[in-house]
Amino acid sequence: MPKGTGKVIAQNKKASHDFFIEETIEAGIVLKGTEIKSIRAGRVNLKDSFARVEHGEVFLHNMHISPYEQGNRYNHEPTRTRKLLLHRKQINKFIGETQQSGYSLVPIKLYLKNGVAKILIGLGKGKKKYDKREDLKQKQAKRDVDRALKERY
Repeated sequence: MPKGTGKVIAQNKKASHDFFIEETIEAGIVLKGTEIKSIRAGRVNLKDSFARVEHGEVFLHNMHISPYEQGNRYNHEPTRTRKLLLHRKQINKFIGETQQSGYSLVPIKLYLKNGVAKILIGLGKGKKKYDKREDLKQKQAKRDVDRALKERY
């Protein structure tokens, strides 16, 4: 199965707006019991989340998973730091690439694959303000062309 396929639970649409995504990689997430139940219910937000390499391991910060309604005392903290499961070679590659200026690890989407929660992490280089404006202009021009073609036929 190709990367990023499965039942998509949450997407970070802001990631493609703020970063040039150069490479993506699939990673597993270490979760608690009530967290996976909340994920299956679709109560996840990737908006302000980011990944960071710390002490030879990759951690996901600020991913908001809402507490599970029936979780009572077993519930978790919504924005706790979660460990990502990657191979040593992949982690070493990320260490080298994120040390370059302007590169960061950005979660793109969270999905279920064979009943297991996976996250697609992208290596992104931050866009400048003029890059974002250029993307919006291209998007608007494409929309105008599509609209004109639709009216024509």
